[in-house]
Formats: sequence, C-alpha cells, structure tokens
Amino acid sequence: MKTLSLRKATLGLLAGAAALAPLAAIGDGHEPDGTLTVIRGGTIYDGASTSPVTGDVVLRGDAIVYVGPARSVPEGARVIDATGKIVAPGFIDPHTHAQRFLESAGGEGRLNLPWLMQGVTTIFTGVDGGGTPEVKAFLDDVEARTFGTNVAAYVGFGPVRRAVLDNDARAPTGEELERMQALVAKGMCEGALGLSTGLFYAPQSFSKTGEVTALAREAAKRGGIYDTHQRDEATYTIGIEKSVEEAITIGREAGLPVHFAHIKVLGVDVHGTSGAIIAQIEKARAAGQNVTADQYPWEASGTSLQASLLPGWAQDGGREALLRRLDDPATLRRIKAEMTENMRRRGGPHALLLTHPGHEWTAMRLDEIAARWELDPLDAAVRIIRDGDRSGKLVSFNMAERDIAAFMRQPWVVTSSDGSEGHPRMYANFPQKYAKYVKAEHVIDLATFINSSTGRTAEMFGLTDRGHLKPGYKADVVVFDPDGYRPVATYVSPRELTVGVDALFVNGQQAIREGKPTGIAAGKALRHAPTPGTCPA
Repeated sequence: MKTLSLRKATLGLLAGAAALAPLAAIGDGHEPDGTLTVIRGGTIYDGASTSPVTGDVVLRGDAIVYVGPARSVPEGARVIDATGKIVAPGFIDPHTHAQRFLESAGGEGRLNLPWLMQGVTTIFTGVDGGGTPEVKAFLDDVEARTFGTNVAAYVGFGPVRRAVLDNDARAPTGEELERMQALVAKGMCEGALGLSTGLFYAPQSFSKTGEVTALAREAAKRGGIYDTHQRDEATYTIGIEKSVEEAITIGREAGLPVHFAHIKVLGVDVHGTSGAIIAQIEKARAAGQNVTADQYPWEASGTSLQASLLPGWAQDGGREALLRRLDDPATLRRIKAEMTENMRRRGGPHALLLTHPGHEWTAMRLDEIAARWELDPLDAAVRIIRDGDRSGKLVSFNMAERDIAAFMRQPWVVTSSDGSEGHPRMYANFPQKYAKYVKAEHVIDLATFINSSTGRTAEMFGLTDRGHLKPGYKADVVVFDPDGYRPVATYVSPRELTVGVDALFVNGQQAIREGKPTGIAAGKALRHAPTPGTCPA
C-alpha cells in the first residue's frame, strides 16, 4: 500500500524539474511489466518547471518511465496523440467533501466523476474536522470497492469530540482529554495525514485553544500536520487576525506544520484585509514555521443557513436542543438578534443563494424566498433551518476579487475545491481557476496554475511519488485542451461535468478517453506512514 511521508528530507528530494531518461531505458514494450503507453507530442508541464517542453510522456504499468523529447515508438506501444494539448500531472485536491461518492456502494458514484472530469487524480477527505478515527477501516473500504481517484484522509476533531463529549459546550476533563488524544493517535497510526479541525462549526467551536493543541501534539508525534478550517474567517467571534494567530500558535506549540483550509477573508467587514493576513503568515514562515494554505477560486463560499447565520451557543447540545430554543419566544428573539448581525456580515439576504435540490426555493436568493412567503428574511431562514440543516445548503457571495487574487499569487497557497453539494466548485473548480484566473484575467500564468494544482501540493503534503511527471513517479497524468478546458457548472446548475479533458490516467489506467469516462476506477488509498516507533507494532 502506498505510504505518505512528511519528512523534510523527503520533500527536498522532490524539488526541481522532471528528469529525462533515455528511451532505451524503457525497453521495447514486451517486458512482463506491460505494454507501453506513449502520450505523444504534447506541451509538457512537469509540475515544477516554469518552462514547458514539447515531447512525449511514456507510461508502463502504474509508473512513468520517460519524459522528454519525442523518440521512436517501440513496437507494440499504444500511442495517444497529444499534439496541441497540455500534458501535466493529474491534479491533486487537498480539501474535498466527496462523501456521496466515497460512501457509494457501487455504480457510477464510485468513479468520482465530478473530480475525474476536471483532471483530478487524488483527493483528500475528512476535512473541516470531519474525518473518522477509524482511518484504516475507511480507507480499506474505499479501496476494496474501487474508486476513481486516489484518496487520502484526515482524522477529524468533530467525530473525536462527539465520541467523548457528544455535542456539549464544555471543556473535557483530564480523563476525557486523554480519550480524545487516544482517538487521534489511533487515526494517525492507521494512516491519517494529520489532524483536521473545523473550529467554526459546533461542537468543535466549543473547544479552547489548549484542547486543540493537546490533540495536535498526537498528530505531531506521528509526523502529521494540522489542517484547519479556522475559528473565524470574518468577524463572527474572535476575528480573522486572532483566528490566524490561534492556528499558528497551535502549530508552534504542538510542533507540526499548519495548513489553512480554503483561505479567505469572508464578509463585508474584512474585505481588503488579505494583505494583513498574508503578512501574518509570512512572519511565521520567516521565523521558521511551516505554514501553508489552500484556496478555491470562487467569490461565493458554500455552507448552510445554520452554519452561516445561527450563533454557536444556540447549537449547544445538537439539533433537538436547537429546535427547543427556536420554539421558545424569548430565546428565539435573542437568536434572531444575532442572526441579523451574521446576515449583515455576509452581505444581506440577497447574498445568500439556496441551492439544495428538490425544494420550491431551490436556486433562489433568501430575499426572494422571503418575498414569496411574505416573511421577513430572518423568519424565512428560521423556517428553512427548522426543516433540516441539509435542506439549507447555500452559496454565500461574501468575498472580494482583490482578496482572492492576492491569496492566489502566494507561493505557499495551492488549489483546492472544498467541493461540496450545491456549489459548482465540486464539479468545476480546476477549470474555473484556469479559465478565469489564467486565461481571462491573467492573475497567474499556466505554469503556476499547474504547479499549484500538482507539484506544489504533492510537496506540501509529502506525496513522494505523485504530482510530477518524472520517471519512477506514479502514472497520474492529465491531457487537456487549452482552448476547450472549461467549467460548465454554475451557481444555479452546480451539477454539470467539466469538459476539455481529453485523457486521464490514474495509476497508469485510463480513466478518461477522448473526453469520456472509461468506467475504470483505479484509485488507491494513500496512507501516511507514521513516525517509526510512535505506534503499536
């Protein structure tokens, strides 16, 4: 089983452009390893170099065996004409919510088409503090059922805290903290990348910094990272600058890398403050701390009415406790007073577009729904929340383009989708970044787009044989049309597959051929190798 390592020594070996190998070294196509596949004549971006070359990429089995100028094709080799196309490492998405596909018992769901059709070959899951401590069982199950992309996973703070404290807004006792630490250690020993938190979300939001640090130390002991949907990306609670400092402090005191999930400055109160946040992170990096981030290229975030509008205290004890509070007139007035401020932060009711399918209000703004129901927008929001949080999925137009561009240009930021139901980023994230920020607006160039979606990500997370087109690396390769690669999904129609990927290989098997899925699911479970001696034998 493929393992991951976060050791700095390993990362250092990954730097640089893809190495070239003489064609003689790849044989004549008749070895027991299998027939050669030659991706011929494309413009090759190797995942690291800023200068593309025109030539061939040759695959045998699950490995890349040659990258370089075109040479004669051995007898029996399969040839894919990539003339005029871009050839790159398969894209790596380090922050996804692919549960619907990961939990699929079979059928097309296992192909993970929303990501495959974008050219993605590896996804991370268990993000925002959602990952199970049963990492071995989870990854074993994914691989046994076969899956379209490679999958890596985090152990999540949410399930860990619920297992010990349920949904209660209180600090753990010493014994309870030890139980949570044991669950984090278990997940790490079973192959988790690190500890993921979603400190914005109840019940994780009920934790104090010291509690999170104690759990992060368990990940640190085993070579993991601290990945966080930070406590505040706006002005909800402690404010974004204090929230950034909290995450950096956790990493420094626990002794592990810090990774900010979907970095942004969210809401009208903090628009234009990306420079200050970048300066905070640069200061920590200059002091020797490993701090990185991922980002999705959309001006609207994806969440739920409950998470975006309700105060945290109203969610103490879970959904039944919330409904009791909503039924109490005095408590409801207090809740609505705080919801008013939260709605203002996000830009008002018109900035909230409801997207969950199958409702009369699907694809409508909250102010439009309120008008139809002849209600105040807050009352309309409460009515939807009462119907169930999953029914309240929305996209929230709360980011400024100047901030998106500022974060995107940073060399420590990589591409992610935060792909979740009801938002087009699940189906169209990578082509959105390419079409808008490379081709249309020239915020970054093509080489940076590919590097921040492949090699940079692999190095950041210790994927030691993926993310680059180099001999010996796994054959995760995308071929896309530079003119035709584009998003189709929109905010109103978020479930439309991307077009423009001509061919895609996952571990050497062709998942897309001539723009169509082949039905092959060749993904592997990618398990982080814990530091030797830190786990039971």
